[in-house]
Amino acid sequence: MIISASRRTDIPAFYSDWLFNRIKEGYALVKNPMNYSQIRKVEINPDAVDCMVFWSKNPAPMLGKLNLLKDYSYYFQFSLNLYENDIETMLPGRENLLDTFKKLSDYTGPRKVIWRYDPVLINDKYTVKYHTDNFSLIAGKIKNHTNKVTFSFIDLYKKIERAAKENGMRELTEEEKNVLAENFSLSARENNLLIDTCTENIDLAKYGIKNARCIDSELISEISGKDLPYRKDKNQRLLCGCAASVDIGEYNTCLNNCLYCYANHSRSLVLEKAEKHNVLSPIITGNI
Repeated sequence: MIISASRRTDIPAFYSDWLFNRIKEGYALVKNPMNYSQIRKVEINPDAVDCMVFWSKNPAPMLGKLNLLKDYSYYFQFSLNLYENDIETMLPGRENLLDTFKKLSDYTGPRKVIWRYDPVLINDKYTVKYHTDNFSLIAGKIKNHTNKVTFSFIDLYKKIERAAKENGMRELTEEEKNVLAENFSLSARENNLLIDTCTENIDLAKYGIKNARCIDSELISEISGKDLPYRKDKNQRLLCGCAASVDIGEYNTCLNNCLYCYANHSRSLVLEKAEKHNVLSPIITGNI
């Protein structure tokens, strides 16, 4: 079993103590996101778990505790966009996040920290030129601390329509996507990084960009030493190449408060749920 921790919330940033308690207890309880009255028990032990995949914008709280994962194979999907706090309102500053990325890589090794430049959003401030320059800047600073970058263009989900309108965000044109893809690919090659893209319905092969498998059975086989068969995750979007996994997170619990977030309905709901978090509970919010 592959554990995803998590597409639904930032477990490394806000719930790592809860996670390590779950590892100690040997299980977690997870609400069905489509029906919260249904709860699944997920075993967490070295025999049951082939790999853990962590998704985070700020895994700094885990840096001093990674030794607690010594019995597990794992890697990180680290989103590093470095938008200012008008978009990523609660994240630490640029230098802090770059330092965290490097420290994490120094501990795990570069192949276990994948850089995500995700999502690429466009408005009057964050232009094509901005992203071209910003991507190149970040790539140069972390080129010795990762082997790969995955990027994606923003999807304006209904739940972020208001924030998008208030901040002038819009969908990218096909021309803009091609210009950015070409520039990103050039920067990646200059910094010896592999590059792919996450669930994009546009052919970027001419720039040497493939479709990503963010939960990657080949990488997991390499890290774990186990020959794992690839089974596509039927619960993800059609274009998603990820292997099947079990997500132990919960929507409406991420406190990063990024304006492009698809995982939260409202800030008030997130704060309400955060008040119910108990690090000793088998479930992220509340008790059973």
